[in-house]
Amino acid sequence: MLIDSHAHVNFVAFKDDSKEVLDDCLKNDIWVINVGSQFSTSKRAVEMAQKYEKGIYAVVGLHPIHLSNLDVDEQEVSFKTREEEFDHDKYKKLAQQEKVVAIGETGLDYFHIKKDDQESKERQKKVLVQLLQLADELKLPIVLHCRDAYDEMLEILEQNKNLLNSKGVIHCYGGSFEQAERFISLGMSIGITGIVTFGKKAQELQEVVKSIDIKDILIETDCPYLAPEPHRGKRNQPQYVKHVAEKVAEIKDISYNKVSEITTENAINLFKLK
Repeated sequence: MLIDSHAHVNFVAFKDDSKEVLDDCLKNDIWVINVGSQFSTSKRAVEMAQKYEKGIYAVVGLHPIHLSNLDVDEQEVSFKTREEEFDHDKYKKLAQQEKVVAIGETGLDYFHIKKDDQESKERQKKVLVQLLQLADELKLPIVLHCRDAYDEMLEILEQNKNLLNSKGVIHCYGGSFEQAERFISLGMSIGITGIVTFGKKAQELQEVVKSIDIKDILIETDCPYLAPEPHRGKRNQPQYVKHVAEKVAEIKDISYNKVSEITTENAINLFKLK
């Protein structure tokens, strides 16, 4: 069994075949946690999860790129974001629905904004703390996104340790080993994506995987983005989480079955999956 701890089958990239993808995952003993990035995709994740008795779950949150009007150009897809205000009561009501297992994704993303755009940075920090507060209020773990802002993220978390009682995960990890240790000390798991398969480009991430305890690792796809080898350039999907597990096993010199067993247990424990 495997758990894709961070997927986006609730995104438009899967609008024509989301059911087929999720059904195939369950058929192959892969559970999927679909993560929202704004209210609409969070709601869609909840609706998808509620169609299944078990194995498909939802996370409700507001991604930092959706706090501004931006042109986002990723390798797999390009899109425009529309600025959204965080509405605590609306998000709280959605997050109390059945099959919601965490709050997120939320965090800091300085990659898509100008370096001197202090207003956007402050807005991201404010909403991050608001979502940490909501996670603590509902006793749910937090799913964190961070890009080009790891030290700032750690500073905020360290200042708000009292809000991390239900722990969480720093997903799609791209920081250093030293930063990973600090996240782990705060109760965060480290989310490993297909980036770990990207050869020389992934050397620092591979060193992180090698150095940290596997009990602190979750595996994920972040689909439709970041398809691992041997599927690079294609739409990523939850089934490809097996390639992440295979690479983690290779790096840590343990069996694939051991990685599958431990990372599945890690996800079940963090998200309290039934």
